[in-house]
Amino acid sequence: MADISAPVAGRPVVRPARPRGKAYKTFVDGIGANNPVFVQVLGICSTLAVTNVVTNTVVMCLGLIWATAMSNVSVSILRKWIPARARMIVETLIIAVWVIIVDIALRAYLPDISRTLGPYVGLIITNCIVMGRTEAFGLNNPPGLALIDGVSAGLGYSYVLLIIAVIRELAGSGSLLGVKLLGPWWTNWTIFVMPSGAFFLLAVFIWVVKGAILKEQKK
Repeated sequence: MADISAPVAGRPVVRPARPRGKAYKTFVDGIGANNPVFVQVLGICSTLAVTNVVTNTVVMCLGLIWATAMSNVSVSILRKWIPARARMIVETLIIAVWVIIVDIALRAYLPDISRTLGPYVGLIITNCIVMGRTEAFGLNNPPGLALIDGVSAGLGYSYVLLIIAVIRELAGSGSLLGVKLLGPWWTNWTIFVMPSGAFFLLAVFIWVVKGAILKEQKK
């Protein structure tokens, strides 16, 4: 009996797809199917606070990626010794340590941005994304996967805020990264500078992504 799996002349050999590992799925889910902003609608206060200027948004996003990744890893390493009844307090203390490091670094090397961001850097401690990932993932997975999950959740949060920040700064002031791009013919849209503009853009993005992109992925 002929082997039907054997290669035939003139026909390309079709190799079975390699199964994707848990690390790959963890990383992709945080950016797409399990995005903390689009899907879980977490951390949206930062959308109101810092997305009026791209520079501030970049700094805030880097700080959150750092805090989420390092907090996730720390909780994962200590998960066997964290008392179940006190786990939320311990997680908050761990997150606070990494956020304080971000705040100190900003005060030392980027004092102007630090003053502009004000208390919002410290509020990363109470950001639902950071706490949610440590609670849902860091406590139940090894450090390597916890690091990937923290970076992925931070990136999923960051690219949403960066898109919103680019639109808000460009439409609201006609500039990008402080450089004037739109000439005198452009009339600044004041609504995009206001907090309501941030929530309007976020609502549009959530509607488009959940209604079209994520819906197609589930089919």
